[in-house]
Amino acid sequence: MNPTPAPDEPKADGLSSTPVRGRDQGQDPAHVPRSVARVTVPRQPASSLDEQVATAMDPPAGLPAEDHLDHPDPSRAADAATVENLLRCWVRENNLPRPGGSVLRIPLDASGNALLVPVRYWSATGWHRFGMPLLESAPQDAPAADAVTVAALLGRESGRHQGADLVGRVANSVAHTADFITDRRRHPDAAQGADLFLTAEQSLLLGHPLHPTPKSREGLSEAEARLYSPELRGSFPLHWMAVDRSVLATDSAWTEQGRVVPADHLTTRLLGDLPLPEHTVPLPLHPWQARELRHRPAVTELLDAGLLHDLGPHGAPWQPTSSVRTVHCSGAPAMLKLSLGVRITNSRRENLRKELHRGVEVHRLLRSGLAKEWQAAHPAFDIVRDPAWLAVDTPDGEAVSGLDVMLRHNPFAPGDDAVCIAALTAPRPYPGRAGVYSRLAEIISRLAAHTGRPTGAVAAEWFLRYLDHVVRPVLWLDGTAGIALEAHQQNTLVVLDAHGWPVGGRYRDNQGYYFRESHRPSLQRRLPGIGSASDTFVSDEVTDERFAYYLGINNVFGLIGAFGAQDLADERVLIAAFRQFLSNASELGSPLPGQLLEAPTLRCKANLLTRLHGLDELVGPVDTQSVYVTITNPLRH
Repeated sequence: MNPTPAPDEPKADGLSSTPVRGRDQGQDPAHVPRSVARVTVPRQPASSLDEQVATAMDPPAGLPAEDHLDHPDPSRAADAATVENLLRCWVRENNLPRPGGSVLRIPLDASGNALLVPVRYWSATGWHRFGMPLLESAPQDAPAADAVTVAALLGRESGRHQGADLVGRVANSVAHTADFITDRRRHPDAAQGADLFLTAEQSLLLGHPLHPTPKSREGLSEAEARLYSPELRGSFPLHWMAVDRSVLATDSAWTEQGRVVPADHLTTRLLGDLPLPEHTVPLPLHPWQARELRHRPAVTELLDAGLLHDLGPHGAPWQPTSSVRTVHCSGAPAMLKLSLGVRITNSRRENLRKELHRGVEVHRLLRSGLAKEWQAAHPAFDIVRDPAWLAVDTPDGEAVSGLDVMLRHNPFAPGDDAVCIAALTAPRPYPGRAGVYSRLAEIISRLAAHTGRPTGAVAAEWFLRYLDHVVRPVLWLDGTAGIALEAHQQNTLVVLDAHGWPVGGRYRDNQGYYFRESHRPSLQRRLPGIGSASDTFVSDEVTDERFAYYLGINNVFGLIGAFGAQDLADERVLIAAFRQFLSNASELGSPLPGQLLEAPTLRCKANLLTRLHGLDELVGPVDTQSVYVTITNPLRH
């Protein structure tokens, strides 16, 4: 592969010119930012953060030494992790209160039974830790209920007709998770690669802790999973098609040295020395997708007409990132977001044409001057840009689904420590160390040892720096421009310095933007015609609901829950810190701080119910793609 020269676009756009490690790289790890001094915990007067943490924390409850995620049988560990996910989903989606004792009883009226669930840790923000459940009516020596049994019981209890589908996907997710744990336990050293970004992307072995089937991938054989799974450190050459220019659909705002580079010029560089038929351009595809597409009538017709040529696999290996379908090659200036018709979690992951338009549109919007404003306020945060794409139409001008690619800037050098929050908090097998152990736990433990400060105080400071470097810039964008980001934990990356402190952040996803309807006039002044092809304007009411979920509940509450469940901090301390941060962030103009501080309840995405309703989250209007439920707001509880 002949690598493309690094684009100079980021320098022109301002934000991306910030070094990925941030300007505080050399900061003293013992330094406490100003915002830490402002944190107060109700009814716990103290003169310093360390004292606040010490006085606010109860004596540690002490999780049992034997964690079922450490079970020597990977299948048992995977099953236990999935059971916990199912139970966490059920507790959240039914807004169940904390039990009075150490056992949670979940009535199963439809089955005339109940689940008795040992509570190992109860989280104010939803990241509970549970032991393996027993059926109340089962004999005393009966084994615990496994994931498939729990899924079948909860599906029946919900009364939804997709219960059988849920059971199948749960079994699929458990099987994949067991393979991932087996491989990582056998080859732990292989996980520590020289490319820190890629290492983080390949570390989510268990997946979303509040999803019933986080590792379900219907359509992949065992051999294909080995090649295409980031958790197994898969790699593969791209599969190439040559597309006749008469049926090519494309757009590009990718620039080098001040000039726009067409998307097909970029893919030609990636293709290298493979010759092309006359009047065609190269289109990279995921190998699985290339095989599947040959069975689609529209693609067959293009091949038969000589408008599409199958060039086969070619070039250097690419590695899947945490989304499975976005691929990365160390040193390449672009990542590729490929269509992949595999049903991953809830959706078939094929690019929609409006999403391709959206990525380029957001890049142009930021270049219109918005990026410079944002850089002035928050120089260490940026959006990972999606400035170019290629796709195929029929001769009649109809979009051919699944035959496309989005070209994404790759701003990360191999030594840049940029990690998505999902990977940071994910439990992982760690040879020789019992209990849940994550990258977050490793960082906090190392910082506590280095600084000589209590673990809880270090965790609180880390959390506050994260709010300042990652959450505050996202609130600024909403308040200033009326753009809310779908900043859930997998879309949000924190940039860490050499010590592990947060010094910056990045957002990625050409799908996840909400342009507020109330800001339509100002956004159209910034970029005339905005939203016409991308379908990105959303009512403020829906935007408020989704922004509160993705940034508030999924991202920040999820991070707080990880700190608590992994015995790194008292959740009450971090909730108090977040409450005070939001009070000070109201000046940014986003309605989210006030909403989170004042609302007694919040609307929350229900991943289990979404699955039981049989919804594909990439299909249909944005306000009906997922099921939302009402939960108690932990900031007010």
